Amino acid sequence: MITDVICEDPRWEEAGLEALSETVAQAVFAHLDLTGDWEVVVMGCDDARIAVLNADFRDKDKATNVLSWPSEERAADDAGGQPLPPVGPDPELGDIAISYDTCAREAAEAGKTFTDHVTHLAVHGILHLLGYDHIHDKDAALMEGLETEILGNLGIADPY
Repeated sequence: MITDVICEDPRWEEAGLEALSETVAQAVFAHLDLTGDWEVVVMGCDDARIAVLNADFRDKDKATNVLSWPSEERAADDAGGQPLPPVGPDPELGDIAISYDTCAREAAEAGKTFTDHVTHLAVHGILHLLGYDHIHDKDAALMEGLETEILGNLGIADPY
């Protein structure tokens, strides 16, 4: 298994976060042709917990949908460039936290299924662990393109 899932909120167990996270991780790795015994930790939590994490790590005192903490910096030197692939003896790529409350609200507001929205956010979070970002327009275009392709491979429509 690629993912180690921690469900701090029992609604995530009911939503099948463990299986969904593993499916997403396998899809991302296959699409990027990454091989190896890489590991990703996914924590399913609620808005209260993610708001604390967002305040502690990003100085933003509010809930958000997904946060990620890469184990090392892999970003490309130039905007729109490919991030460095993971290497080294440490298999851990990093951690992701995802909030049930925010995901459910956003999915409802956008008219998407909860599962499709969470799948998108899990893809997004794992790509962050692999060095992809969306701060600059060229980086955002690369990341969003990959998200759309990976989600398409999973039978999910373009989220953008």
